[in-house]
This record gives sequence, C-alpha cells and structure tokens, in this order.
Amino acid sequence: MLSLQDIKGPYHAIFSLGNNCLPGIELREHGLRRFAGPIDWMGTPVLPQISRMLRNRFEGMLVYSNLLMVNQASEELYNIWDQEYDLYLNHDFYVHNNFPPDLLGYPDVKIKYDRRIARFLQTLGSGGRILFIRTDSSREDIKELVDSLKQICYGPFHVLAVNHEPVQEIEMLDWNLEHVCAVKMPNVDIWFSNRFRWSFLFQGMYLI
Repeated sequence: MLSLQDIKGPYHAIFSLGNNCLPGIELREHGLRRFAGPIDWMGTPVLPQISRMLRNRFEGMLVYSNLLMVNQASEELYNIWDQEYDLYLNHDFYVHNNFPPDLLGYPDVKIKYDRRIARFLQTLGSGGRILFIRTDSSREDIKELVDSLKQICYGPFHVLAVNHEPVQEIEMLDWNLEHVCAVKMPNVDIWFSNRFRWSFLFQGMYLI
C-alpha cells in the first residue's frame, strides 16, 4: 500500500484512466497534463474492459462496425458507444456532420485517437516514471488494472485510485495493493466542490 507521500515527486507523464472526464479536467486545471491520453474525454465505466484494452495495446478500439449511437448528448454532440471495450464518446461526433448510423466524421476521430494511443504507448515504453489516475473503482478491478499496466510499462508507475463516497474529507483506503495509493473523497457535487481536495492530492507532484 502506498501513501500520498509515496507517490509525490517528479513524473514523466500523468494519465487519466477514467472512469469519466473528471481526472483529465483536474490534471489540466493543475498543470499536470501536457497532452491528451487515449481515454481522457470518454466514459469508461467498466474498468476490466480498460484493463483488457491495455493488455491488447488498444487493438480493436474504435473499429467502425463496433460503434453505435446511444443518444444525443447535447445540442452539438452524439454519445457513441464502442461496444468492444464499453467506451462512451460524447465529445467527438458532432451532430452537424454525423447522421447515425452513418458516422461521417469517423475518419478524423480515428486519426486523432490513433495519434493519442501511439503517444501513450511510446511514453509508457520510455522507462520514465508514470502516474495513472482512476476514479470510482473496486479494489479487485484496480488490482487487475495494475497487472495489465505491468505488461506495458517499462519504468516505475503508480496508480492513484480516487473513489467518491459519503465522507466529509479525504480518507485513505487500506487496499494493500502494490503500486496503488487509494483514497476516498466526498461524493457531493464532484465536478466543482472537490477542486481544493484534488489540489491536496497533487501537492508535491510535477512533470519533468
């Protein structure tokens, strides 16, 4: 089990591993994100699927025949489901140039994600120190995630697991997992009210 003190210090990169946009937003707001990771802006509710995708080095991600329109996420965007890995894309397929089931904007979206995947895998293969952040996941699923990351990371890495629960302040979770620091923070208004708590978590971390 790692403490917050154990995961402080320099990192070559810090990546969000879901389960929604929140880690990516907090990394951006705290100046800890130089470029977008492959799933920063997706809904990824099923962590075992993400672990499998990492073991597969993203093979089969965003195959056109696996994409299905779920609903219209906003006036401008559709929510598209990648059935292979349970990915929900609600920031990429615009209403003005996609006409489900025909996703005419697909080629540009695929190019963008292929670029992010290549950069992600290159970074993990560089041997640098990497931090991964995942929200709202079980101990068992985080353990599987660590096992998957061991297969593709060529340097030291840590996982910061942040679960939103009915607590008053940040509390440590005693998961006793290698590579993992697990905490819980208040589950009220998670998109706005916890910014200073994320600042506390990130204190002493910086990119090199």
